[in-house]
Amino acid sequence: MTSTELTSANATSAFVPAPASPYQSDIARYWNQEARPVNLRLGDVDGLYHHHYGIGDIDHTALGDTEDSEYEKKLIAELHRLESAQAEVLLDHLGVIGQDDTLVDAGCGRGGSSVMAHQRFGCKVEGVTLSSTQAEFGNRRAKELGIDDHVRAQVCNMLDTPFEKGSIAASWNNESSMYVDLDDLFAEHSRFLKVGGRYVTITGCWNPRYGQPSKWVSQINAHFECNIHSRREYLRAMADNRLVPQAVVDLTPATLPYWELRATSSLVTGIEEAFIESYKDGSFQYVLIAADRV
Repeated sequence: MTSTELTSANATSAFVPAPASPYQSDIARYWNQEARPVNLRLGDVDGLYHHHYGIGDIDHTALGDTEDSEYEKKLIAELHRLESAQAEVLLDHLGVIGQDDTLVDAGCGRGGSSVMAHQRFGCKVEGVTLSSTQAEFGNRRAKELGIDDHVRAQVCNMLDTPFEKGSIAASWNNESSMYVDLDDLFAEHSRFLKVGGRYVTITGCWNPRYGQPSKWVSQINAHFECNIHSRREYLRAMADNRLVPQAVVDLTPATLPYWELRATSSLVTGIEEAFIESYKDGSFQYVLIAADRV
């Protein structure tokens, strides 16, 4: 089933969950209504539907000649390869995961990373999202893959989850932490993670060395209705919530090729310039932080 068919099937049952705040109601509305081709058409390539960006060098051999009638199709496939490569890097940092473990994908979107985690580790993955449209889409996709007994998404506030204290082996936020207060977020991850459990985030953050959020960062905030945090805020909030960083990786150079390629595609959304220019002027960074619960 394609993304168009899935979206159509979900449209009648989507609802905005009871929010913990008016802002969360806005975010639920935003993602319930979101159906950008840049998310859906990339997912149609192989059935993994992501809501994050890509990293890695462009495979120009795979793209071929720009005059080729199949070039745009190849470009979309290449963008999708890069976003799946990003998810692989996140999963690389989760550490040793067993088949009996349970992971949490906080802000799971349509579930692409959850599916990849189960396919790699054979474990159970619980996704949470404020968007009922996304949860229904992801659950339908898991059922089609025959893994709905291991991969599940639920409409849930990721600051107040139903998971028992110390029950989760590892968890992550993949480009979703800019929608919440970091102290509240890390307090919740710290609560449900086992001692020694691993937390990973990949996120865009504004660079404190720049001074203040740049005009480009402000444009990104407005576009996605989010509140981008500084790198310093991430590290401080982790320290305050028993999460000790084991790796901090600057992925900014690795993500620029994705954005420069996307800016040449038919899938542009108008925000590409803000990402490219902010990465180049140093006001914005794309980072991975892996931390252990102590």
